[in-house]
Amino acid sequence: MFQLISLISIIALAGFDQIIKRIVSDYLSENGSKEFLFGLFRLNYVENTGAAFSSFSNSIVVLSVLTSVIIFACLIYLMMRKSPSIIVTVSLILVISGGIGNMIDRVLRGYVIDFIEPLFMNFAVFNIADCFITVGAFMLAGYELLIGFKKPGKKSRGDKNA
Repeated sequence: MFQLISLISIIALAGFDQIIKRIVSDYLSENGSKEFLFGLFRLNYVENTGAAFSSFSNSIVVLSVLTSVIIFACLIYLMMRKSPSIIVTVSLILVISGGIGNMIDRVLRGYVIDFIEPLFMNFAVFNIADCFITVGAFMLAGYELLIGFKKPGKKSRGDKNA
């Protein structure tokens, strides 16, 4: 049951990412850019052929292979129920979902659709899948840092066997 819920969550989140990208793409092609959230952000359609901050531009094959390996490794770890806590499980679901969302773009379009542009600082344009990956990675890193400082023999509240 755990695996089924995890897979449904991954599919739903990756699907949500694709739906939002489609809506934004259609909307922006007709209406141009649009500020939102009190002018802190702008919807700005960008076709990104690279990764974060447009690094590895025009390296679709390399990025696709690397993303596939990461997705596959995370899926195996998740499906084998090796996750020590719900935090790690949710982190992996987010990273996998975001990876799949961006992978779909790379494979079907040859680029990733980015559309969220922060106006309050100089930052890259990004998308929902990028948010999933970033939040999942930070959750995982935070969990690992906190557990790393845990005293030996003392179980944390997030551990399955606590």
